[in-house]
Amino acid sequence: MFTKDFFTSGWNFSKDERYLRSKFQMMNIAIVLSSTGVIYGSILNLYKGYYPLAILEFTLFLINIVLWYMLRRSKESYDFVSIAVTAQFTFLLILLIYVSSATDMKHTWFFTYPIIILYFKNERYTLPWFLFLISMLLIAPFQPFFHTDYTFFQLFYLSFVLSVVTIIVYFYKVKMDEATHIISTQEKVLSKKVEELTQKDKMLTLQSKQAVMGEMISMIAHQWRQPLSTVTLSVSNLQVKKLLGEKIDEKEIDEALENISDTVVYLSQTIDDFQTYFRPDKELHIIDINDLLQKAIAFVAPRLKKTDIKLEFFSKHNIVVTTYMNELIQVLLNIMNNAIDELVSREIESPKIIIGIEERKDEIAISIEDNAGGIPKENLESIFEPYFSTKGKNGTGLGLYMSQMIMQKQFHTQIEVTSTNVGSTFIIIVPKKLA
Repeated sequence: MFTKDFFTSGWNFSKDERYLRSKFQMMNIAIVLSSTGVIYGSILNLYKGYYPLAILEFTLFLINIVLWYMLRRSKESYDFVSIAVTAQFTFLLILLIYVSSATDMKHTWFFTYPIIILYFKNERYTLPWFLFLISMLLIAPFQPFFHTDYTFFQLFYLSFVLSVVTIIVYFYKVKMDEATHIISTQEKVLSKKVEELTQKDKMLTLQSKQAVMGEMISMIAHQWRQPLSTVTLSVSNLQVKKLLGEKIDEKEIDEALENISDTVVYLSQTIDDFQTYFRPDKELHIIDINDLLQKAIAFVAPRLKKTDIKLEFFSKHNIVVTTYMNELIQVLLNIMNNAIDELVSREIESPKIIIGIEERKDEIAISIEDNAGGIPKENLESIFEPYFSTKGKNGTGLGLYMSQMIMQKQFHTQIEVTSTNVGSTFIIIVPKKLA
């Protein structure tokens, strides 16, 4: 029957206006109930032949329509509307005493009054309105103008019960106001904490990216050093022969130029690969998981070659995923570089890293296993905490933390880790298709 914003008069309220929103709701409910009551009363009075009362109640209905319209025209009209509705209820309740008898049970409407005066106006108006109603009830049997069927004892008892209900409603309202204030205060504190954590998370992300960038630059240097040496050697051979006066045939020149050209193409491809990684986009890529892993392995290949670490990759073909490629490569690089660091620092004999793929129903499990002697039990629960590192000054403590954050926020999974005396295994769960 009513739309969602009917009882808020169509207004939007902020979190700080929560209390005002509830008052608008109560006001609209009161107008609807009052309108229903006066329509019912006017029809009943017409049926009984009480035409003046019927006209009066129909007039009150028209007034309610005007008040309902005012609430939707301006928020500032609330105070006036609240006074009008409170006055209307007060007038109607007093009228009940003068036009009805105790057997009609119409006095039961009095127990709606505490809600009206406590929720519609400020508390400084509550007591005057309440005392006015009580005084009008108590003097009804003694005034000489209208005959009333209620005795003084009946009206005194009604006033007493009404006072008790009002006190109960008042204390309930006070407690609700206190609870609302506490909730509002806690929301502000929580909002501030969330903002601080968001800023901290951004800072950690930047620091992690910078750390990875440093490692990337080192990898580029490793990957470029050998090709550049090849170019230098080819050019130097031609220059030495020319200085010695030796004859250089066309075939030798063509071979040298072809070698230089192939090397330059390789260097260009290396730059393209790293540029793709650092591009700050969030595009989903459809890629074979084996190709993605090969890209990540290519980044650490110079370190593996320099440290004589053997890498075994057990691929599974035709496993296509729709994923954030760059973010997943960053996670793989963080874990592989950690494994390389541990193998080098502990001077492990026959160091090796084993990468495997397990296909599950809706996801892929990528395992990265090393034989670096495992993670101490006391450190196992802390490795994904920010700034936790066992590398001393050489570690930032952000790699594994950010890797876990990336998997949780971007992939809605997490990194699992197991460890033995032989080594540790990190398992990265990747959904086959991200929405």
